[in-house]
Amino acid sequence: MPAQRQPPRYRQVADELRRRILSGAIPPGSVLPSESSLMDEFDVSRGTVREAVALLRTEGMAVTEMGRGTYARPVRPVRRIGSDRYRRELDNLTGERPSTEFTTDQGIDWSDYQLDKTFREVTASAALAELFGVEPGTMVLERRFVFRAQGVPQQMSTSCLLLDMVTGTPVADPDNEPWPGGNAAQLHSLGILITGVRERVRARMPLQDEIDALRIPGGTPVITITRQTYADQRVVEVATDIVIPADRVELDYWIDLR
Repeated sequence: MPAQRQPPRYRQVADELRRRILSGAIPPGSVLPSESSLMDEFDVSRGTVREAVALLRTEGMAVTEMGRGTYARPVRPVRRIGSDRYRRELDNLTGERPSTEFTTDQGIDWSDYQLDKTFREVTASAALAELFGVEPGTMVLERRFVFRAQGVPQQMSTSCLLLDMVTGTPVADPDNEPWPGGNAAQLHSLGILITGVRERVRARMPLQDEIDALRIPGGTPVITITRQTYADQRVVEVATDIVIPADRVELDYWIDLR
């Protein structure tokens, strides 16, 4: 019987470092051993060590930063997204404590919530118009957000509202963001009551601007959500590509079949 072929040396080094990271021998956020010490320990060349570390970066197990070196990927708090989160937002329209579905899911106080925002008026593309059920070229208010919990960017999204619905109202003023109660409260202020939300979820690898904005380690995919918010049969808000790093989110849906 032929002898079993051994994996390349760089994979052997990567396998051992991965085992140490997963076991906690190299704790999350701690710096990996230096190239020189790994060369001595495994009796390999510097190039082999660099190949091993590059593989761990590709897997999302390690992160390299200028001035800090390479370290085991920190463990991020996992945000649980459930199908009841919009109901909680609606129920809290008259609540005394300001919150949104994001702050509730993150378990943070309002003071720990920050929102980067950019507003602009644009014409709806064919894809966006189809989601709204309007003609392409219809004017919309495009709102780009980066959501931060205790200063750490956790999520980004592009949320659009029909311009003729919000123009001249406080909803169209970026200075009013973050808005307690989120979309539900904003639409309620316009006399619009949300009656349903449709979401489509998929996974993909992040784009460069998403990697930069959300500080996503190499090899980490993102969960993206396309959302349509309804008032009866009318779509009153569309969010394209709500983006959340996959290692920071858990989808938790309950389906009652009774």
